[in-house]
Amino acid sequence: MPTLELTLACGDYDRTRALLDGRVRPDGIALTALGLPVEEIFFRMLRHREFDAAEMSLSSYVVSLAGDDPPFVAIPVFPSRFFRHSCVYVHAESGIERPAQLAGRIVGAPEYQMTAPVWIRGILADDHGLPVDAVRYVTGGLEEPGRAEKLKLQLPPGIDVTPIPPDRTLADMLARGEIDALYTARAPSTFGDGRGAVRRLFADFATVERDYFRRTRIFPIMHTVVIRRDVYRRHPWVAQTLAKAFTAAQRLAYADLDRTAALGTMLPWLVAHLDETRREMGRDFWPYGFAANRDTLATFLRYSHEQGLSPRRLTPADLFAPETLESFKI
Repeated sequence: MPTLELTLACGDYDRTRALLDGRVRPDGIALTALGLPVEEIFFRMLRHREFDAAEMSLSSYVVSLAGDDPPFVAIPVFPSRFFRHSCVYVHAESGIERPAQLAGRIVGAPEYQMTAPVWIRGILADDHGLPVDAVRYVTGGLEEPGRAEKLKLQLPPGIDVTPIPPDRTLADMLARGEIDALYTARAPSTFGDGRGAVRRLFADFATVERDYFRRTRIFPIMHTVVIRRDVYRRHPWVAQTLAKAFTAAQRLAYADLDRTAALGTMLPWLVAHLDETRREMGRDFWPYGFAANRDTLATFLRYSHEQGLSPRRLTPADLFAPETLESFKI
């Protein structure tokens, strides 16, 4: 059978690098793998369908499933996960010390449907008594003016979302006190710039995040991997093959963390950090696959529905190519 030529765009991480540099080669596929910034990948894939497969915002993918003929199908691979308590920023003089004090305030986010703010809003509602509709949201570019939602949204009337002026940025507006808080994946440039105008809501975020994981066993999923549905229809075997390849690349990254003859990253206490992570989260602390992530995905899908992004509450199995939900056993 001729080798199938496919393009893949994903971030350049330790867990994807073996795919990008060719150490892992998917069976039967000649892969052109591009390591690109995730914002570029999402924009090009959602707007123009440029790649055969790509890393994708979990929220954007879930929103895309609402149409009559969804453009993508996912595999249960999760190249980006992140505890997002560290990503709630407030204006230093806002007087906001607790999440409940955000009620009635103006909160920015680059996009309402962006995965990080979906998790943040859900966690603040579940754990801190801040209903999603208690806040007024504004959206726009974090550092560059003119950013718009990549997907058309139809939100319930109780959720107030408006764009900021096209010549403004959220980072600057937060520093000036024109918005009270910011939910974002990237730290704004006005945080840590020496002026002291922006601070984190959760100063001791690592302690808060550990407590959150101990209570919920959730390590929030930010991104999955999608295949263009037209490619999947022609070649359904690609879904399982790519899932296997991503898993193989991740195993190499896990193995690199165990190297002690010479550190693979410039973190002096990497060994201690790895030991602590395994004590808290187990050896497979960044799990791929369907079964190990069912509860985390179900929580995200509940948030997506409660926040007006999904017209119906999807189940985790709705997200993935059926072939990837189980595997053979010997």
